Amino acid sequence: MDLENARRSVSGIERSAIKKISIRLVPFVALMFFINYLDRTAIGFASPNGMNEDLALSAAQFGFASGVFFIGYILLEVPSNLALHRFGARRWLARIMVTWGVVALLFTWVQNFEQLAILRFLLGVAEAGFFPGAILFLSLWVPARHRSKILALFYLAQPLTTVIGAPLASWLIQQDGVFGLAGWRFMFFGVAIPAIVVGIIAWFYLKDSPKDAKWLTEEERAWLVGELEVERARTESQNTKGHSGLRQAFGSGRVWMLSFIYFGFIYGLYALAFFLPTIIGGFQETFGTEFDIIQRGLITAVPYVPAAIALWLWSRDVSRRGLRTWHIVIPAVVGAVTIPLALFANSPALTIALVALTAMAIFSALPNFWTLPTQFLTGAAAAAGVALINTIGNLAGFSAPYISGAVADATAVNGEPQYVVPMIIVGGFMGLSAILMALLAAKGRVNTSADTPQAETVPAA
Repeated sequence: MDLENARRSVSGIERSAIKKISIRLVPFVALMFFINYLDRTAIGFASPNGMNEDLALSAAQFGFASGVFFIGYILLEVPSNLALHRFGARRWLARIMVTWGVVALLFTWVQNFEQLAILRFLLGVAEAGFFPGAILFLSLWVPARHRSKILALFYLAQPLTTVIGAPLASWLIQQDGVFGLAGWRFMFFGVAIPAIVVGIIAWFYLKDSPKDAKWLTEEERAWLVGELEVERARTESQNTKGHSGLRQAFGSGRVWMLSFIYFGFIYGLYALAFFLPTIIGGFQETFGTEFDIIQRGLITAVPYVPAAIALWLWSRDVSRRGLRTWHIVIPAVVGAVTIPLALFANSPALTIALVALTAMAIFSALPNFWTLPTQFLTGAAAAAGVALINTIGNLAGFSAPYISGAVADATAVNGEPQYVVPMIIVGGFMGLSAILMALLAAKGRVNTSADTPQAETVPAA
């Protein structure tokens, strides 16, 4: 009876601790991610609403400016995440956020393509390390069996950025003339200020680990610290090759395979983020329909509402069953098929429905994908490995908009860019992600077995 009471007590402490983290910590980090994603994709809203015309940008120039962000981002991604591991998440994430907010503010006064490209590069430098740092930070707060749920809550910020951010950006663009600024310039101003403010708040609000959280009870802190220490020791015992964290991450075939899988998903994600507003802007010519700025913003947001719902439900299924290969493979296949098909639809409604399926597929897979690296990496190796995966994946952040813009220009008809071939390329990369994920699971290099529900462990290397 005493043993049973002890088990019930531990279960109650576990539920209480995870609930507090879900309510107090995750929404704030998700807010940071919301602002982060809105700032990096704001150029996609500005593009069809005056920026391209005012700066005389071609589709290829817009694609390059959109994608060059990721060059700076990639160069400093791994060093930034190692610095986070060394100096602590609270200081480093707050520093990143204030820095990118200052750079984002400068877009308000950009005058030409060259300045736009330079600022996009510097924005990438400023933001480097935020996303993998946030993923690692949240992973260090909860045991493996709860990570899928926690990361799903965090990842909801990304589709919600478009659900809320697209109408918000459209409203800001309509405030033409405020402070003497064109609407698209005022939009850049409006989305930059929150990054600076929330970054300053983060310095005081975040804590580096459960042992520093005064809002947890002593019992909750003791349980969390104990559980996480047991997991860390077990994972380290499975990786006893004696390499440094950096060498362990860079020398892992699993890390590189996961990097290429992530590349395909990110290629699809940013093709949507940067070119969906442009495609919707072309509905007038294609289908004879006309929408104002606010309507286009709302239409852009539509696919991301079911995406957010699918993300949550898919991750709940992972929590119940345990992560299976098809939780990642099926979304990759759906995305591979639907994104090129959207351009052959014969109405705006069908186009948006197919784009919604693509968004649902991408966002269903991503939070569950991010439970995989911490199956076999800890400490500095986890910091380096998560950053490396995000770095390689985000090469797609540069290549997707640039290749899409260049191919659209190259296949132009009567001077109008065409997006059929670019979207077929997107589908091909997502299909490749499905194949690589199936191969990785078949070789037993990650645990996607239904035999271990709610646990994300991995066999010894």
